Amino acid sequence: MTRSTATTVEEYLAELPAERRAVVSAVRELVRRHLPAGYRETLAWGMIAYGIPLEQFPDTYNGQPLGYVALAAQKQYYALYLMGAYGDPAVDRALRDGFATAGKRLDMGKSCLRFRSLDDLALDAVGATIAAIPPERLIAMHEAVHGAKRARGAKRTKSATSATSKKRRG
Repeated sequence: MTRSTATTVEEYLAELPAERRAVVSAVRELVRRHLPAGYRETLAWGMIAYGIPLEQFPDTYNGQPLGYVALAAQKQYYALYLMGAYGDPAVDRALRDGFATAGKRLDMGKSCLRFRSLDDLALDAVGATIAAIPPERLIAMHEAVHGAKRARGAKRTKSATSATSKKRRG
């Protein structure tokens, strides 16, 4: 499936062929069972997404809810985006170790875990990864990265302004 035009999770699932709907529904239930309280399920970026609502944390870098997990049926595979594994090396290592222990091949980029069937997943490791980071910790991780970027940006802007002033005076 290419990017969905659905506006609700129910519409997204209804668009899928029965076999693909069964896989996405099973992974969705896994996510929902392990998701810490405080995250909200929505449809975002053409995927089922779980994040921190803007009412709870509005200071995001892109004006969208702070994403934690997303699930999509892509054209050739399924994708499970695990921002906790991306943002925390210990969580990433535990996920990788869990796949190795289960004898499963991990096909993962920075946050995107790709799989073709439920049998490809180390379900316990995926569940533990999802359960690992409560919303407060994700916010702290976000602020540590983006707050530092904002501070560097402000410093560069101040330096650039200072250099321009010196050129005008000189």
